[in-house]
Amino acid sequence: MKHQAPELEFEDEESQIKPLTPEEAEAWRKRQPKMSMWRILVLQALMGAAVALLAWWIAGRAAAWSAAYGALAIVVPAALFARGVARNSGSTAQASGAIARLFAWEFVKLVLCIAMLAAAPRLVPNLHWLALLAGMVVTMKTYWLVLITGRASVRKTD
Repeated sequence: MKHQAPELEFEDEESQIKPLTPEEAEAWRKRQPKMSMWRILVLQALMGAAVALLAWWIAGRAAAWSAAYGALAIVVPAALFARGVARNSGSTAQASGAIARLFAWEFVKLVLCIAMLAAAPRLVPNLHWLALLAGMVVTMKTYWLVLITGRASVRKTD
């Protein structure tokens, strides 16, 4: 006894997918604002500074340095990633390697973040791991806040 329902369901889903025409794709691109990754990085750095100030107020100077270092462990690799991905991003000659370049820079970002965390006990005197973690998490989640609220800048170029 054969059961054909999954195949029919898959075919039904496939028939519902309609590719956009070039005009529809262009209209969709115009409706979607482009966000500046540099503005998001600046906002991440500002939120990291705010967490460091809050940590200083709550737990003192060592906690503030720990929170600031946690924020830097996110912002510095993200800035390097953004710079690497943005370089030659408009070139159509290298479009075939764009995904490989994206993954390579993501790997560099991940390794640098891990290296910074591994170096934290030697670089930050009286390290407070909870403050470092708070600085990292708040900084890391800032871009989601920017995306959700829609307050990222719209690039006027392009």
